[in-house]
Amino acid sequence: MTWWGWIIGGAILFGAELAFVDAQFYLVFVGSAAIVAGLFTASLGLAPALQWALFAVLAIVSMVTFRSRVYRKFRGDLPVVRTGPSGGLITLQVPLAPGDTCQTEYGGSFWTVRNDSAVPMAPGTRARITSVHNLTLHVTPDV
Repeated sequence: MTWWGWIIGGAILFGAELAFVDAQFYLVFVGSAAIVAGLFTASLGLAPALQWALFAVLAIVSMVTFRSRVYRKFRGDLPVVRTGPSGGLITLQVPLAPGDTCQTEYGGSFWTVRNDSAVPMAPGTRARITSVHNLTLHVTPDV
């Protein structure tokens, strides 16, 4: 491959990671390895087999050595993204004895709600959703 082919390919991979794709910095290191292989090819005139070997070694070594540290530095500790209703609060409209179920509206949909505590809950009680199994919200009183 020509030296400029390596550099263009590396720039495309590098730019794709930074602009469009979140590949957790893998493409950054593959793209950087391609750019370095292009620079070595331009300066030393390497044979194609040597170019590919250099590219492979640079990509693997740089990813294994630096990727996790660079990724943590740039991305930091991202907040946990909560998916689903677990951890949410609902207000019960009917009394709910321990182990019993009822129907209630939560998030624009009707759900079956099960009292997973040993305490009966009166109407108007705020309950914390502890888990979700199928279409059943398991709740305990919010303290």
